[in-house]
Amino acid sequence: MSPFFKQKQGARAKYQERQGRRVRDALTLSEEFPRLKSLTASIRYLDSVAPDNSHPLKFAVNIQRAKSVLRFQCPNTDCIRGDFDLTEELARAVKQHSTTLTGEMPCPGWRSKDTIGTIRCHNALRYAIRLGYSRRRG
Repeated sequence: MSPFFKQKQGARAKYQERQGRRVRDALTLSEEFPRLKSLTASIRYLDSVAPDNSHPLKFAVNIQRAKSVLRFQCPNTDCIRGDFDLTEELARAVKQHSTTLTGEMPCPGWRSKDTIGTIRCHNALRYAIRLGYSRRRG
């Protein structure tokens, strides 16, 4: 590709770029939540077209390096302004000193092949997060 040719970015790519910047600029989990000592998660994408087509992903988060913006990209490649952002739910759980955070979140995005604002993405994310904390001194 020529250095003088700039490829036009689609709406999904622009959105993902903004979200990537938001994540890069965020504090780490350990900086944002000093008492948080561990975070493990199990997530499962639910696709309205093929509901039995996903398997749970389980992982432990390195809180010293992971950013405090907790978001997962929608697996629908035609989704615009979607994704699953659990940042506020995580902050609320830590503030309340909860040890578990579970739920299901619908994708707020739109199918890009249709006019935005016409047909929703209809994917969802089911999540179960375990939080561990340091003991209080005193």
